[in-house]
Amino acid sequence: MIYDIRQTTTCTYASPVANARHVLRLTPVQRDRQQVHVASLQIVPEPTQWREGQDFFGNRITWVALEQPHDKLTVKVSARIAVDELTEPGAHKTPPFEFVRKTVSATDDIGPTSPAHFLFPSRMVSLDPEIRDYARQSFPAGRAVLDGAADLMRRIKTDMVYDTKATTVTTTPPMSFALRRGVCQDFAHIMISGLRGIGLPAAYVSGYLRTAPRQGFAGLVGADAMHAWVLVWCGGETGWIGLDPTNAVFASDDHVTLAIGRDYSDVAPIDGVILASGRQRIDVVVNVIPVA
Repeated sequence: MIYDIRQTTTCTYASPVANARHVLRLTPVQRDRQQVHVASLQIVPEPTQWREGQDFFGNRITWVALEQPHDKLTVKVSARIAVDELTEPGAHKTPPFEFVRKTVSATDDIGPTSPAHFLFPSRMVSLDPEIRDYARQSFPAGRAVLDGAADLMRRIKTDMVYDTKATTVTTTPPMSFALRRGVCQDFAHIMISGLRGIGLPAAYVSGYLRTAPRQGFAGLVGADAMHAWVLVWCGGETGWIGLDPTNAVFASDDHVTLAIGRDYSDVAPIDGVILASGRQRIDVVVNVIPVA
């Protein structure tokens, strides 16, 4: 599937910002099953400094500085991306989760895609005992790792209420789990916390969903905005598989990956420091339109 992607992020400030430094993670890169035909970033007002690079996990990073007063920042992303359909592995054919847990703890791979980086607590994902016990119910002895992860994904979808008013970007997994409410970021963090709590590597993915649903299918929850889902390590033969607990589906060609990290703090689309006072508001509009 080939998509034209348009995202506009607008930050509006209560008082003029005299100086700003931002880190942007909004430019997609080539990945397995994903080819970037073209991608561009437009920033208004125009930055006085602009630098690009990659972080440890291979995400594209843009560092910008704005040194003129402004009361609004607009960032526009335009891209054309091809995403291959996932050939879904037989969940029952993946190794038992105990085997995956044992082998990953003995790995000597420390590269960017190594499961070792996604096994421990991270800045926004603690290993909460209640979430661990909740996840453990999906993993009776000998269960195939992907089979158990898919069951956990479906249970989160069933037990959690999608509510855009219940949480904020700083809400922790124990808080949203106690509420049983939240958005895609919360669903992903809860699933990651549960999997890591029982010794299984899990990564956080930020990206997009196709805007218009396929003919005959219901629209995916989280379209028209940035979305988050989870990568689960299923052993050396199967590798990483994407699971979307907000929609209880495998991440296939309806999902476009933007950045991958240990949790949201690794992949936040825009962060940084501004010199100003008063409140600010962020509005995001996303369109992911299939063209072929």
